[in-house]
Amino acid sequence: MHFRLLASDKYTNARCGEIITNHGLIDTPAFMPVGTQATVKTLTPDQLKDANVPALLCNAYHLNLRPGENVIKELGGLHKFMKWDRTIITDSGGYQVFSLAGLTYITDDGVEFQSPIDGSKKFVGPEKVMEIQHSLGADIIMAFDECLPYPCEKDKAERSMHRTIKWAKRCLCAHQNESQALFAIIQGSVFKDIREECADRLVEMEFNGYSIGGLSVGEGSSLMNEVLEYTAPRLPKEKPRYLMGVGFLSDIMDGIEHGIDLFDCVIPTRNGRNGCAFTTEGKLKIHNSCYRVDKRPLEENCNCYTCRNFSRAYIRHLLVANEILGLSLMSLHNIYFFEDIMQKARQSIIEGSFKAFKSQYLSLH
Repeated sequence: MHFRLLASDKYTNARCGEIITNHGLIDTPAFMPVGTQATVKTLTPDQLKDANVPALLCNAYHLNLRPGENVIKELGGLHKFMKWDRTIITDSGGYQVFSLAGLTYITDDGVEFQSPIDGSKKFVGPEKVMEIQHSLGADIIMAFDECLPYPCEKDKAERSMHRTIKWAKRCLCAHQNESQALFAIIQGSVFKDIREECADRLVEMEFNGYSIGGLSVGEGSSLMNEVLEYTAPRLPKEKPRYLMGVGFLSDIMDGIEHGIDLFDCVIPTRNGRNGCAFTTEGKLKIHNSCYRVDKRPLEENCNCYTCRNFSRAYIRHLLVANEILGLSLMSLHNIYFFEDIMQKARQSIIEGSFKAFKSQYLSLH
């Protein structure tokens, strides 16, 4: 993996660049849809390409449970398995330490998970996480970390941070595949001294890139911005910065302003499946009866497949009738909308006008 910084905004820390992996180019800042189970729900790889998606995020923990990383390896790796020839990033399973609380037992050695599928127990440590991700063959892989909920006590956050650093070091030692870039994940909840120590110690280890985890877990946008304000500047300018699991567009704008390069979230697809379309004028709840005979597309002047071909009335009909095509068309539009916003953000950074672009966007929402 290679990262090149191309431009910086005049008035903020926003920047644009490019990440080159074995499977193509990612223009940054970039948004990545989530394909937890080696698929973005309801969408084909070709549809994602038509929406200008440069990379996908898959989940190593879930793919380990089903179908198993050895199955995927035997079938040629994750790219061939899911027919996606662009960049893939895999999360390590650290987020599942948070999201599956009650089904986990955590020690310094690793985590014992109880499978949400069949109830079986499986122990996963840093070395096993690396083994799984090596078998999957993603372009960018994550070190194992412990993600905490918000709020949490400071002493618990400090213990978790030290554990995350130990696990990161073990992941680095176990990383054997130079064709895969390894990112460390910075934790520490919302405590400045803990976050800073975590960032500084991980930077000393010389990872290929750095992720900021443990945000968007209930702390709110204000605290998230505080964390980004003092964490992002401690990360190397010459390496990619990835804010994990953050997908509200206002939060993405804030992240870009702080110098973040990569984002991922389920928000565009989850909202789409629930009948909510993102537009330049705000959210459109297509189930509403006022759209029953509306001939307009979801978004005027949108060039996505959905808006080029179908009316609000038709899409509403599909959703009311519980037709799968409705979920697909809504998700496709939302992902296209997110990618279009990112392209415009990149252009504004190149022109030195990101702050004005952000203000204009927020004024419409």
